[in-house]
Amino acid sequence: MEPNFDLFGHPVRDGLGKRGRPSYEPTDKDRNKIKLLLALGWANQRIANGVGISSATLKRYFRAELKVRDSMRDRLEARRFEIAMEQANAGNVTALRELGAMIEKNDRMEIERTMGSTSRGDERASERPGKKAIDELRAAAADEDLTAELEKEAAQNATH
Repeated sequence: MEPNFDLFGHPVRDGLGKRGRPSYEPTDKDRNKIKLLLALGWANQRIANGVGISSATLKRYFRAELKVRDSMRDRLEARRFEIAMEQANAGNVTALRELGAMIEKNDRMEIERTMGSTSRGDERASERPGKKAIDELRAAAADEDLTAELEKEAAQNATH
């Protein structure tokens, strides 16, 4: 029998709509989707909704993936680096540029982490003036410059 698909291309399980709960068969595609959604920081209920299962089914069949939730983002980034490097080695110039940008971003993150600026960044943000304050400072400086220039012109005109 051919599998039946819903509007979004997901297979409709046999027994759906009949008495009793249809059995769930996890697929590699579902496992990969869950790993990706974990890497993106999605909550369990949102992941379950995205895959089309209940939260309890998610916890039952994908326990191993949920246990390593914190490492999924690192795994995703590592895979992105791996693919970019493979493409750059194959001569793809765009991939080489992207790899360079990814390396620079990674270096900035490492420097911030080692310097501890992420914890101090919040304090500095509150000390920095906002756009309005910067505009007021610029306007005051412009007024001082204009006044000085007018006084200079007046002094020159008085001597002529």
